[in-house]
Amino acid sequence: MSTIRNLFLIIILLLTHIIGMSQKQHNRWIKGMYFQWGYNKEWYTNSDLHFTLSNGSDFVLHNVIASDKPDLDGIYKAPTDISIPQYNYRIGFYLNEKKTKSIELNFDHAKYVVTDFQKVHVTGKIEGVLVDGDSILNPATFLHAEHTDGANWLHINYVQQHPILMSSKRARPLINLIWKAGAGINIPRTDFTWKGDRYNNCFHIAGYNISVEGGARWYFSKKFFLEGTGKTGYVNYVNALANTTGMNNNSFSHDFEYFELIGTIGYDIIF
Repeated sequence: MSTIRNLFLIIILLLTHIIGMSQKQHNRWIKGMYFQWGYNKEWYTNSDLHFTLSNGSDFVLHNVIASDKPDLDGIYKAPTDISIPQYNYRIGFYLNEKKTKSIELNFDHAKYVVTDFQKVHVTGKIEGVLVDGDSILNPATFLHAEHTDGANWLHINYVQQHPILMSSKRARPLINLIWKAGAGINIPRTDFTWKGDRYNNCFHIAGYNISVEGGARWYFSKKFFLEGTGKTGYVNYVNALANTTGMNNNSFSHDFEYFELIGTIGYDIIF
């Protein structure tokens, strides 16, 4: 994950510089910021996977089933490594004094695993042979594909909050309804196996995503909050890497819709 962390650090440094410049102005446009960390669970629609391999193979797996791999037991098995499970983090910048509008940098570390040993319809050409029939996805004799060091959706959200319950003195919100909409890029690390030859490819900008999200935020203290949301979106991997130890210049493309449940804890920084 070092590549993504470095990219994220660069973005944070740029945003920090922008905030610093804004703070020096009398009418600053950033009114505050917040940080969030949490975990997620996904469900995916079936997808067609189009492979182009350097051995001349060019074929499509139709209507493929895949699932996530939440690894939530990692929270208690390895509590010091908080990045084992599927996780989310957000950094938001409030745009108004009421703190109801914001722009948010949003990163979802989800996982996408093609189900082994399922029967799928295959069309195209494999190692010079035309194919049009059913096949079993056996990693030892055919293939396996997964984005498990992250399907990794990085995007920018516009966020709107609507307070529905205030504190007893109406000094601050207790519960806000919240919705978000955004778009961005995919930076997966794809683990690919071709006839038993497995390779975990490098992180790679491979496509784009769009999404909408809605839920509620509960301020259990003045600055700390819990947020629960449901999210749905569309993801398109235009050129995911599918190299192996014996073959380079391999790639595949696929797209799907998803539904995601997210729970995070956050902290407000008010300027």
